[in-house]
Amino acid sequence: MSKNIDVMITAFRDGFQSVYGARVFTDDFIPAVEAARDAGITHFEAGGGARYQALYFYSNECAFEMMDRFRVAAGPDANLQTLARGINVVALDSQPRDVIDLHAKLFKKHGITTIRNFDALNDVQNLIDSGRSITDHGLNHEICVTMMALPPGCEGAHDPDFYIQTLQGILDAGIPFTSICFKDASGTAYPSVIHETVKRARQMLPDDTRLVFHTHDTAGTGIICYQAAIEAGIDQIDLSLAPCSGGTCQPDVASMWHALRGTGYSLDLDIEKVMDAEEVFKDCMKDYFMPPEAKAVEPLIPWSPMPGGALTANTQMMRDNQIMDRYPEVIKAMGEVVRLGGFGTSVTPVSQFYFQQAFNNVMFGKWEKFAEGYGKMVLGYFGKTPVPPDPEIIRLASEKMELEPTTENPVELDEANPKKGLGAARAALEAEGLDTHDENLFIAAACGQKGIDFLKGEATIGVRKEKPCTGEEDAGGKAFTVRVSGDTFAVEFGAKGKATVNGQTYDISVTEGISEGGGDATVGASTKKDGDGASHPVQAPMPGAVFAIKKQIGDTVTEGEAVIILEAMKMEMPVNAPCDGTLTELLVAKGDQVAAGQTLATVS
Repeated sequence: MSKNIDVMITAFRDGFQSVYGARVFTDDFIPAVEAARDAGITHFEAGGGARYQALYFYSNECAFEMMDRFRVAAGPDANLQTLARGINVVALDSQPRDVIDLHAKLFKKHGITTIRNFDALNDVQNLIDSGRSITDHGLNHEICVTMMALPPGCEGAHDPDFYIQTLQGILDAGIPFTSICFKDASGTAYPSVIHETVKRARQMLPDDTRLVFHTHDTAGTGIICYQAAIEAGIDQIDLSLAPCSGGTCQPDVASMWHALRGTGYSLDLDIEKVMDAEEVFKDCMKDYFMPPEAKAVEPLIPWSPMPGGALTANTQMMRDNQIMDRYPEVIKAMGEVVRLGGFGTSVTPVSQFYFQQAFNNVMFGKWEKFAEGYGKMVLGYFGKTPVPPDPEIIRLASEKMELEPTTENPVELDEANPKKGLGAARAALEAEGLDTHDENLFIAAACGQKGIDFLKGEATIGVRKEKPCTGEEDAGGKAFTVRVSGDTFAVEFGAKGKATVNGQTYDISVTEGISEGGGDATVGASTKKDGDGASHPVQAPMPGAVFAIKKQIGDTVTEGEAVIILEAMKMEMPVNAPCDGTLTELLVAKGDQVAAGQTLATVS
């Protein structure tokens, strides 16, 4: 008799993150959830992780409303699971206890059954408060040990001894849980390590303990890693559905079903019905841009290691900023960043810290500019790393960030920080005249200014769907407008997405949802003409989007004072005044995409 292996379908959370950077409209995928339900699927990953913030940042949708709709589509008895990052919950930064507790309360209220909870550093103290809140609010708590393979030449953690030691720490801390997941977001842990780890965990735990294994297929080894876990005694694996399967995602249900034929193990699914549901899902997603790297096996991944869920999100941002040609340099630079940073697992938020620091090392010179998250991690502000970071990196981070190392519990640091917590969120909402009910409080706490912008109705759409305007025929003969450096001009469409603005031709990209008579398009050029008296340009140090404008025309500025804040690769970068003076020109608007070296303002 074969042993059934349970499956959680990740297509609608991790799949979306790993292919589309989590940027998907709810209306588009709900029919696929219904088809999966009709196929007999009862366990779905339904939100959390990047699928929380991304809805507010890019889709102009509320994550709580999405979860409510997911529950209706999946049915009342489905196990809906979300992903949480310990003390970070669904943000990239750590949070105090009131935010951690409200996270669990609201996710239970909005139809979630189970929360998978991990800490990227495997620092058990970071799982205590979140684990208790998840359990206290009546949710299943799936606690994680996070895995990866170290870059070749490294040792000191991320072997079976380290993982079993982490598991023992969870048991010793008395954190309540209903299941244990071994989570490999980068797909780099190799089969022998997975097999030994799961086998030893099975031996040390009660027989009825539910064990889960999660990986990605980015390095091309997902199926054999699942086979190793199954043979060692795992109860459940995570699989996805095409088109969000393979490559940066989890292996496809059909591929895994085929690999298990004749092994004595089988998936507890009707594969023919699941294949029918996949066809519905493919149709739902047919208009979304599929980055080629999402479906590729990347042999450099074990040297990075870059998680599938972060790879395409970052490559897409590099495309947006027209610097995709630098990606090979950045991915190679990640190995050194991991090697010197203390071996935190390459999973959000640490994977983003690694990528941001590698990006800075490539763009600005090695260790010249520290990404805030990476610098704080090596200085101890997110907890204890698996091994101590390199002493020279600690010194440089402390010096350049003007921040002392710490060994304090990060939750206690956040508790003492007046800029964090529900009190600060309430003040931010009240300052804008917004309602302070629980959902709004959590949105403000977890999403910061972008959450406030959403609640004010000022969020922007950044969903990548393949409906480009390629000429006047596609434009339907309608009149359109384009915003260039904050001003709006009439546009004449030519061939291949060209637009003529005031006699000068630009490449443009027209956004979704344009109505007759007008719309927006982004171009990386300035309308500033020679000889208009600008004495000192304020120039973008790198490509990015204008996140905030701190000064207005006529304001007095001092040398080094922030005039504009750019956002690039999920990092905020101040663009400072080059001298004392008065801001005489402001050439961009909030949301504009700008190029490296572009003049954003002038100071006279």
